[in-house]
Amino acid sequence: MTESPAPPGSARRTIVIRLAVTVAVIGILFGAVQLTANLLYDDARRAFDSLATDAETSRSSLVEAVDELHEVSKAGESVTATASVWLMDAEAKQNLATAVDDAAPVVEQMTSTAGETAPTAATKPGWAWELFGATAQLNADSSTTVRLIDDYRSAGQDAAAATSVLQEAGTAAVTSATESAEQFEADHISARNPDIVAFRAATQRLTRSSDDFSAEASTAYLDMEQAAAAMLTSEHAELMEKSGPLNSARDEVETFARSLAPGLLLDFDWAPLVNGFGDADSMGGYASWWYGDPGYANIELSNSVAERWPSERSRALVAHEVGHAISVRCEGAYDDSSQDKVEDWATAWAISMGYLNRANGTSTYGTPPQELIDAAAACR
Repeated sequence: MTESPAPPGSARRTIVIRLAVTVAVIGILFGAVQLTANLLYDDARRAFDSLATDAETSRSSLVEAVDELHEVSKAGESVTATASVWLMDAEAKQNLATAVDDAAPVVEQMTSTAGETAPTAATKPGWAWELFGATAQLNADSSTTVRLIDDYRSAGQDAAAATSVLQEAGTAAVTSATESAEQFEADHISARNPDIVAFRAATQRLTRSSDDFSAEASTAYLDMEQAAAAMLTSEHAELMEKSGPLNSARDEVETFARSLAPGLLLDFDWAPLVNGFGDADSMGGYASWWYGDPGYANIELSNSVAERWPSERSRALVAHEVGHAISVRCEGAYDDSSQDKVEDWATAWAISMGYLNRANGTSTYGTPPQELIDAAAACR
């Protein structure tokens, strides 16, 4: 039995159908590959983007930690370079210097780590073969980013630890200085009042900032050191000014005056004549005072006060001048609208302290009323 050949048109239709099926299959396969490539890329990109965000956050935290470490380290360098033997405890200063030295390589290493940047993703390609390559790169970059995140966080912890050590050492160092301030002032009582006031103000600023050792504490400590140096300079000038044969008696007079009003800031000046008195058998005194927080005063005395020390006349005159000076503690306690009333107050104050010699002011200004003496007795 023989088969008759297919019509020519039928063969062509078969070929076309087969080609169409093949193209359809290829299209389906390509579409599946393209879809798979897109899905794999999108998953990899989401994972990478999340890691990139974490990396940027961790790096920002590291930069902040390094900046803080650098600031505290600079503050420590400044303090140790400035610290004198007057105020800061030697051991505390050495501990701070050691902490500064130990922090230096940490700052360098952490700065280097913070300088490393995470990879960035390129624009998403279109074709499957490009997507597969880009996905592989994203996965590799993700691994790199994970390592960087660990490095950033570890470095940040190291920087924070070094900062903590520095701050502890810095706080201990400057605190030792503030704790020595009272004794330093007591040891240099002849320093001029404005320098003492500046020293106290710097000490207070340092005390307020010492718990958080940083640039602010460093600046306050520098101010404190400068004020201490100024105190030493003015003290030296004062001691030289009153040196000579009457030096011992002058010291006793000044000690006596300060004992009448403990804690009151008093400066003293000495001269042959004060307020027109001091020659022959006379003695002269003059007081100036400044209200404030704290207030302070300056007392000028003639050399004859020291020459006659410790006579009752000398003591009474000095008590009168301290009566003027102590006005800074009792502002508004008396009528100071005229010089006569001001002198009455000083005389009343000397009397209230028990100094009854007429050199207390009564020889020149008369006896003040009892009510003023009573008011003065409340001013101490």
